[in-house]
This record gives sequence, C-alpha cells and structure tokens, in this order.
Amino acid sequence: MTAELVRGQNHPLSQSRLEIRVSAGTPVVAVAALGDENGRIHGVEWVAHPGAPTQPGLEVSRQAAADHRLAVDLDAMTDAVHRVGVLLALPAAGGGPGPARFGAVAAPFVAVTGLDGDEVASYTITGLEAESAVVALELYRRQGAWKVRAVGQGYTGGLAELLTDQGLPEAVPLAGSINEAVARGLARSVQAPPSRPSDGDRSRQTAAPALGPDQGGTAPQGAPGPVPPAYGGQPSGGPGQSGPQPSYGGGGAAEPSATTGGPINYSHPGRRNSAPPPPPPTAPPAQPGQPAQPVAGDATGWSMEERLYNQVWGMFEDLARSTAAYRSAVDFAESRMDKELEQALSDPRSRIGGQGDAVREAARARHAHLVDQAREVLDRDIAQLVAEADVVEPALPPAFARWDNPAWHAYRVPMEIPMALRLGDLRLPEADRIRIPMLLRLPLERGLWIDSGRADTIDGSFTDSHDMRRLAMDTAVAHAARLLAVYPAGEFTVHVIDPAGSGTQPLAPLTGTGVLAAPPAQGAAGVTDVLSRLTQRVDLVQMALRGGAPDALPPGFDTSQQLLIVNDFPHGFDDRAVNQLRYLADEGPSVGVHLMMVADREESSAYGPLLDPLWRSLLRLTPVPDSHLADPWVGHAWTYEPPLVPAGSQVLHQVLTQVAAARRAWNR
Repeated sequence: MTAELVRGQNHPLSQSRLEIRVSAGTPVVAVAALGDENGRIHGVEWVAHPGAPTQPGLEVSRQAAADHRLAVDLDAMTDAVHRVGVLLALPAAGGGPGPARFGAVAAPFVAVTGLDGDEVASYTITGLEAESAVVALELYRRQGAWKVRAVGQGYTGGLAELLTDQGLPEAVPLAGSINEAVARGLARSVQAPPSRPSDGDRSRQTAAPALGPDQGGTAPQGAPGPVPPAYGGQPSGGPGQSGPQPSYGGGGAAEPSATTGGPINYSHPGRRNSAPPPPPPTAPPAQPGQPAQPVAGDATGWSMEERLYNQVWGMFEDLARSTAAYRSAVDFAESRMDKELEQALSDPRSRIGGQGDAVREAARARHAHLVDQAREVLDRDIAQLVAEADVVEPALPPAFARWDNPAWHAYRVPMEIPMALRLGDLRLPEADRIRIPMLLRLPLERGLWIDSGRADTIDGSFTDSHDMRRLAMDTAVAHAARLLAVYPAGEFTVHVIDPAGSGTQPLAPLTGTGVLAAPPAQGAAGVTDVLSRLTQRVDLVQMALRGGAPDALPPGFDTSQQLLIVNDFPHGFDDRAVNQLRYLADEGPSVGVHLMMVADREESSAYGPLLDPLWRSLLRLTPVPDSHLADPWVGHAWTYEPPLVPAGSQVLHQVLTQVAAARRAWNR
C-alpha cells in the first residue's frame, strides 16, 4: 500500500534499488545530491545533474522534462553518504522559456517506487509560490536502515541558493553549469503531459517522452519509450570512493517508459479526498517599534519536529543569555556601589555631617538605576519568550508536550522514534513566568536517578520520606509511560524490580494496562533473576557487535530498547546485585539497556564509594521542583519541575491502553 506523505513525514524503505518518478506540469530539471550525516554536500562529485548524470548509485535525466525517472541504488552508497536529496528546479531560472516560479504551475508530484513499478511512497509538493527550486524529498539512513522523508523546502534563488544552503562550496558555478547543460537540451525537453486531475482522484495516464538525438531519434507522445537502464559495473569515482563501484549502466538518460493498459490510480484508498496540510504559518508583519510575532516551528530543520526541537532549545539559550546579562549587570551595579561607598568612607570629611549621607544616597540611587535598567531589558526579553511559548507549547507533538496538552487526546502509537523526549520543565528564579521544556535526545545515552530522599521544596512546604517515595514512583511511572508511548510498538520494553512490593499502587497504570514485560520482580530471587537476564543480554549483544556479527543473535531475540525500573533501592540488594546495577549503568546504554533508579541518595550512601560511579553516571531528577540542574553553557542552576500527570486525569491510562493494544497486535 502506498504511503501518501505530507511535508515532514517519513516512511521506511524495504528495497535498496528504487526509482524516483517525478511528474510536473512543465519541464523541470531533476538533480540528486548526496549528503553526509549532517546533510552537507562535500563537492560537485556528490551531485548527479544533467551535465554529469551518473554518480555511484545514482542516475538522473540529461535534460529538462515534465516526467522523470531517477534511478537509485542505496547499496552502492558509501558509508560517508547518509542522505540522498532529490532536487527540482525550473529551467526558466537559467534564462530559458517557461514559468519562473513553481506557484505558476501545477504542484509537482514525486513517487518512490520499486523496480517492479509498485509505489512505496508519494508526495505532492504543495504550498510553493515564488520558489524556482525545491528539495522535493530525501532518502536518509538512520540506525542502518533507509527511509524517505517528504521535504518540500523551496528556494526563490534557484539552484544556486539551494546548493549553497546544502553546504556545497562550489554552489554558484555548479548551478551555472547545470543551467548551461539544461539550456543546451531544452530543444529536446519533454513537454507537459495532459492536465492532471485533482488530488482527490489522482488517477493519470503516463505519457512516454520524446527521445533526443543521443537516444536514436524522436518518438511521439504515447509511443513506447526505452526501458529503464540496467545495473552495470562501470568505474566511477564518487564521494569517498576509489576504483570500480556498482553504478547504473547505459549511456543515455533514464527517461520514463510508457505504461500499457488503463489508467494507474496512485491515491490512497482510505484518503481519496484528503489533501496535504498547508505549509507552516508565517509571522505577520510587525508594527513599527514592536517585536515580530512568534510562530511555532520557525527554526531551521528538515521536519516540523526538528524545527520545534531547535526552537525550544533556542528559547532555552535566549533565556540563559538574558538572565546571564541581567545577573552580570546587577553584579556590576553592586560592585560599583560598594566601591563608591568605600571611597566615601575613606574620606574623613564625609564621615560627619550631611555630606556623607548625600554621597551614600547618590551611590544607592545609581545602583538602583542600573538594576532597574537591567530588569527592564530582562522583562522585555521574558515577555517575548512568554509570547513565543504561548504559540510553541500547543504545537508540540506528544513526545515534546506536557501531559495536559491536547495533543495526547489525539495520540496514536507512532511508527518512528522521535528526536527527543520531554523529561519536565526548566525555569530560573528571575523568570518565573516561563517554563522551558527539558528535551532529552533519544535513544537515551544515560540512565535516570529519581531521588526519593526527604527534601524541603522550593515553595517552603516540607515533604516527608513517605510522600517523597510515593512522588518519586509517580514520577518514574510518568517517565516510563512517556517512553513507552513515543516508541513504535514492540521497540521498547520495561522491566520493574520492586523487592518489597512498596510500589504496587504507583505502578498500577503500568501493571493494570499490561505494558510491562512481566509482573514486577519481588524478593531477592526476583531481583537476581531480572539482573542476571539483563546483564547476560548486554554481554551477548556486546559480543555480537565486537565480533562483527550483529545478525548472529539467537532466533527470537528481543531487539527492542530495554528499561529497568528499580524501586526502593538498596533494600533487597546484596553486593553482587549492586555490582550488576553498576555494570548495567555503564555498559547498558550502548546496547539499548537503560536504568531508572528510584532511591534515596542518603540511604544508598551506606555502600560508601561503591555507589559513587553509579550516582555520577545517571542523570539525577527529583519528584518535586528543585534547583539542582546546572547547564555547562553559562552555569545557571536551573529549577527542574517533573512532568507529573494532572490530578484526576485519565490521559495516562488512555495512552497506555493504546500502547498495550499495539503491543499485543505486534506480538501476534
């Protein structure tokens, strides 16, 4: 079944040899660019274009055409290549006839197909106006597998601006050579096919191209065209390669062939009347002297998720800078006042009479003026950040959103792991009006330690040990539920060790919905069993990876990410179990085994220095607001607020019920 993508959406690819079919209402230029893991194009040899139509694993058309077939062999890509971008441009940008912007023609349609012609994914590029070049889609490598993502990023400056944005140093001369090659071939370009029906019934008759002189003459529309080029073995020297590499053979362009029979219906049977959503909104023009209105997702990124992620961290950096500037100004004002007061007191004449009082009052007034100025600037910056947070927070996807966000009411088990996970909120005492989402990249690189020790909360209320243990387990369950919710079905497994059964009530959302791999382990025997199985798993995966045989794991081996929740530590743990926990904390994350400790740091200190490495290797969180997280950037002590579920809300149960149902369906 074809996946009809919208902007920013992706879909897995199960085949390595593919065709990318392009259909437009006017002749367009098709270019394929190879990129590294950051999307950067390292040189002209990383680009297949009409002047150089073949690169290792790539072949594009030699001319502008209304229909294209680009050949791609993902197995022929080197390890340095992580992305393959499909770029479209209007030849009019190079001085030729025809429209100069995509807004004047029908929306281009791009489809990824197998060699048998079956569509894997398709994308209609809507929302283009003044742009003359566009990144249509990209094939990208993630965790050893290839996927396709709908991009739809347009550029008004044509290919030169597009290639410059991709990091190519020779962008301008390469764009010129592409336009020159296109201008030479415009006389034999393929004309637009008959008008296409609306997106609601995207059923069209494919037309064969006209053959150029280098392909043996011309062919009228509707006549059979050449077959797609076969896979050959001609030498090539693409990016990061030397010597012969598998490439697409044939000397001509890979032009489409005619399809016999009736019309081909590419529409999704369940979404015949659906259309891609509009592009992200743009900010309205700002009034003179007023800041621009914030817009959700206006940061850089290949998808809305990535743009929102970058925007959130941009807000974090802005707040950190503004607060650091305010604190620096206050420190300067205080040091200046102290110096002035010291100078005044050092003069015996100012110690008596009204002269000394006047000097002191003047110093204090200058101090207050400087502090007020700094506070005014900080308040202005905070007001802008609050306005930005008001539009960003409702737009966040479930992985980034608070539990009270309406996004959870439309929750569906995802098909792909998100970029990051929200672990709570961060704030600073000078800017109490705004909370910045604390986003942690996935997969986890370190475990979590949720401190259940007795604490005095920031608001002055005292929390006893019993309440802290309950709040700590509630926080752990909320974190585990969010991890289960943002991973695809069957890709995340949770184990629980509860030696004395003290966490039965907080664990009810996990045990009642059936999302746990097994009931919580209790007693010394249960602790030993779970720790032994997970340490053996880490050893087994490490041996397979070090031996270069990751596919040699036993049949039925669970390859999902593993999370172990340990409650009420260190009760029920002996020295051997503690060493196993340290081993899991150190070696587990690299092979997908993560640790979440719910423990009192003071009670755990009975083990002495044995637990110090464990404490340092885990990210410490608290179940109550606490100013203990220091960023390495400017050194602020950020107040962390845990992401607890609102009292009386059923959102956690609803989400976990869907996760459990998807898990059962996946295990069938």
